[in-house]
Amino acid sequence: MQALTLPAAHGWRWLNDGFRLFRKNHLLLTFLVVSYWLLMALVNVIPVLGTIATTLCIPAFSVSLMNACRNIDRGVPLAPQLLFSGFENNLRSLLSLGAIYLVATVGILAISALADDGALMRMMLAGEKPDEAALNSGNLLLATQIALLLLCPLVMAYWYAPVLVGWHALSPGKALFFSFVACLRNWRAFLVYSLAVMVAAMLVPLLLGVVAALLPNIAGLLTVLMTILLILILAPTLFASFYVSYRDVFVSTSGDA
Repeated sequence: MQALTLPAAHGWRWLNDGFRLFRKNHLLLTFLVVSYWLLMALVNVIPVLGTIATTLCIPAFSVSLMNACRNIDRGVPLAPQLLFSGFENNLRSLLSLGAIYLVATVGILAISALADDGALMRMMLAGEKPDEAALNSGNLLLATQIALLLLCPLVMAYWYAPVLVGWHALSPGKALFFSFVACLRNWRAFLVYSLAVMVAAMLVPLLLGVVAALLPNIAGLLTVLMTILLILILAPTLFASFYVSYRDVFVSTSGDA
């Protein structure tokens, strides 16, 4: 499998086409995304085991949501049971992929612990709030910067990996490799895509903030409205844009969307 190298402008196109895909069946796609988030939140309530379980299952759920986006793209009707469709094929490899991501993330947090005595690691894994000393010393910020730097190549390797495992039956190792190479070849497009997502995520809060300043009596209502807009519109659009980016990068060479 060989990834195409696309122009930087494709980064904006991914988000734009993702929104178009979302509009074709916005109700069911939003339902699937919100259901996925609620399910993950419920399982995460269980200390430690919840975090492990959700991380292991994220690749399979990612394939489920990509199945939904592919159905929309092909004009195939959606159904609520699609939320679990990613568990039907290559489940062992998908769970292995989740395990690799979990171990790698814990390893990165362990490295960052050298900078802040584990404050960031405890916050991310156990939900423990950092004390005032950690916040004031700047060590927590340094640990966060280290973690983000190390997470970047991990995210690149993981970006397309669930789809490559679920749809193409690649081994976790090969899927991670092809995903990393695809992201590396298209770093310009991903840079534009990231900037476009940032602008889209900031535009609604900015506009609502201006309105809230002019109409302070309804500031609370506007905050609720902003949250709803981000969840019901931006989140499904992002998942649809993930599918569009995969389709643009891989479909021409893999022969299977």
